Amino acid sequence: MALPATAKPRSSRRRGGAPTIADVATEAQCSPMTVSRVINGEGNVRENTREQVLAAIAKLNFAPNRAARSLAGGEQLRIALMFDNPSASYLSEFLMGALEEASRADIHLVVQNCENVAEAKSLVHHLIDGGIKGFILPPPLCDDQSVLDLITDVGAVAIAVGPGKASGSHAAVLIDDFQAAYDMTRHIIDLGHNRIGFIIGNPEQVSSGRRLNGYKAALEAAGIPVREELIAQGRFTYRSGMQASERLISVDPRPTAIFASNDDMAAATVAVAHRRRLDVPGDLTVCGFDDTTLSTAIWPELTTIHQPIADMSRAAVELLVSTIRTARNTERSEPHRTLDYTLIRRQSDAAPRRRPSTWHA
Repeated sequence: MALPATAKPRSSRRRGGAPTIADVATEAQCSPMTVSRVINGEGNVRENTREQVLAAIAKLNFAPNRAARSLAGGEQLRIALMFDNPSASYLSEFLMGALEEASRADIHLVVQNCENVAEAKSLVHHLIDGGIKGFILPPPLCDDQSVLDLITDVGAVAIAVGPGKASGSHAAVLIDDFQAAYDMTRHIIDLGHNRIGFIIGNPEQVSSGRRLNGYKAALEAAGIPVREELIAQGRFTYRSGMQASERLISVDPRPTAIFASNDDMAAATVAVAHRRRLDVPGDLTVCGFDDTTLSTAIWPELTTIHQPIADMSRAAVELLVSTIRTARNTERSEPHRTLDYTLIRRQSDAAPRRRPSTWHA
């Protein structure tokens, strides 16, 4: 009997057991040593390999099996990162920051995917039973008050990351979404545009409304009327961005610029423009939000708002540990951390072209 020329790495995961580094390596098609380097935040890993490892960690709900640092009281600190279908590019950067900080602080981080709020609530009870002391919630779970309240009610700590607006009842790590969207819209106006389309993010997330309000406020401050036909609903996904940009580009007269609420939808807008034989940025300026790896993986590279996603997840781990410690010592911890954003200009924006006399504004 002929043997195969190559054999897949044998996984050390026992049926029904927790995933191992070998399982992650098999899923990511790399060596266990590479997985270890990603977990420990080492720099000598190719970016696409790092993203494959992070995606495998998320898919398998892998928890690095390291000795946890003892805090006051001698208990082993275990925390969980729960996420509900964020974009792949956002999740990749978020996981990288959280894993690096967890490795640095020598704590046990459990990564758990859930499909909806009901599953998230069930997981909270399950993870609490497993010794989890705190939770990090990126969008969209960061905006679900019922999940946040449940975590508090069972005696754990919740950190909301990117909730759009700080709450008085739960600690948060965020940026000023309103001002960031205002600044990007102002930048587009300063290029000479006055017909600026906008693609809204997930309507269930507070940050979506904050970015929309920032866009509207910048238009109003410049004396440009807000035109509802130039605003389209998206859901922070590439597919929703295609649908929204198709609608906006079909408006007559069409916008000369489109600002999308995240990079996935902005990248979709560039694709639709190319399909319509529109030059970006010559015929259509396109700008995004987040500055994920996708923003530099397409052409032209996106002008975007740099939201420090990895730094936000690092800060969330730090804040969670600090909050747990101070709660034990009956001290007050820092309630919120607001991080800076940056407008990154690349090749997807330009002044509008002069149009023939038949063009009507």
